[in-house]
Amino acid sequence: MSFGDELIKSAQEAVDIKNGKVKSSRVTRYEVVDVKAIRESLGVTQEDFAAGLNASLNTVKSWESKRRNPTGLAESVLRAIQKDPKLFNQIAAA
Repeated sequence: MSFGDELIKSAQEAVDIKNGKVKSSRVTRYEVVDVKAIRESLGVTQEDFAAGLNASLNTVKSWESKRRNPTGLAESVLRAIQKDPKLFNQIAAA
């Protein structure tokens, strides 16, 4: 089977899955940290949240507007704060 034939077959399979004719073999979901919800639960402004995390205000705004997603250490810290909001004060005081 040529590359073109494989591409056409793959595209048709995608259409069939979208139309419910075929079930996909796997589904991958990525859970993104809801930064705005975390910040609001802490009762702090974007400015204070950014300062507490030693991040820029623009970064926090980008996370909250979903233009960017926190990754790596930032994501881990945000998930930890989500589980234990008291951590934010400890981090902010450091």
